Amino acid sequence: MLLDVDRVTKVYRGGVKANDEITLSIDAGEVFGLLGPNGAGKTTLIAQIIGLAAPTSGTITIGGVDVVLRPNVAREACSYQPQSSVPIDGLTPLQAIELAGRIRGGDKTRVRARARELVEALDLTEWQSKAATLSGGVSRLVAFCMAAVQPGRIVILDEPTNDVDPLRRKLMWQQVRVLADAGSAVLLVTHNVLEAERCVDRLAIIDGGRVVGAGTPASLKGDLGSWLHLELFLEPGVDAPVLPPFMERPTTNGRRLIGEVSPSSVDEAVRWATRMREEGAAEEFSLGPATLEDVYVRHVKSTNGSHDHEMAEVS
Repeated sequence: MLLDVDRVTKVYRGGVKANDEITLSIDAGEVFGLLGPNGAGKTTLIAQIIGLAAPTSGTITIGGVDVVLRPNVAREACSYQPQSSVPIDGLTPLQAIELAGRIRGGDKTRVRARARELVEALDLTEWQSKAATLSGGVSRLVAFCMAAVQPGRIVILDEPTNDVDPLRRKLMWQQVRVLADAGSAVLLVTHNVLEAERCVDRLAIIDGGRVVGAGTPASLKGDLGSWLHLELFLEPGVDAPVLPPFMERPTTNGRRLIGEVSPSSVDEAVRWATRMREEGAAEEFSLGPATLEDVYVRHVKSTNGSHDHEMAEVS
């Protein structure tokens, strides 16, 4: 494996344990998702992988090199898009992307061609030469390009789609796949479960600083057995209805009401959801196989039922 994280623990002053014996590995050519709610310890782990913080215990190796002992190797190997905005004051997006590529040692001609390729692929042409304040979504796309223009062996993307519109999100995910197909290991840090399901090859769910589930999306969903996914889109301004007893592990996010239904309750679930629609409480509903979101809710709720779960936007 290109990146190996072995029993990494990070304890801050005061005894706060941000990471608790985290173990995971990522290979070249793979998109690996690190999922979890805010405060789960994802960004703390990333800081240790890229050499900005040292673990209290455990080891991190890249290509067999211990980067805790040699953090310069981590900084050389990793391209990083942080969760926070990347300031490019005084530069146009194209200049900022090219500068990032040159700083990472890229050939001037190749970097220039790759920068324009990314700008076109992400539909950013109208902003490429504007040295002005960018919207949040465009700023995130430019930051992605700065990480992707001269990618390292490992490309780390921390919540890359925040504020990005649905169309350009799809374009970004295509470019994430391009990075992996070209040989980079891509570590995607997110709480957007639906998008992760479409993109990742494998993933780990982290909560309370610990890995609480890991595998491929298919294997994790398979652990749920025959449970089905029931989802209602409530009418605007309508309070959530009283939940029926057959609906297990209900979760709400805005107008979305989601729960699990056993095969023996399918007919009852369809009748109830149909009635909710006929009475004007719900716009529509769907009932189908379990999703990665169901896996996420099960694992995270089982470790801490008090979480306010953040789930993917519907696009």
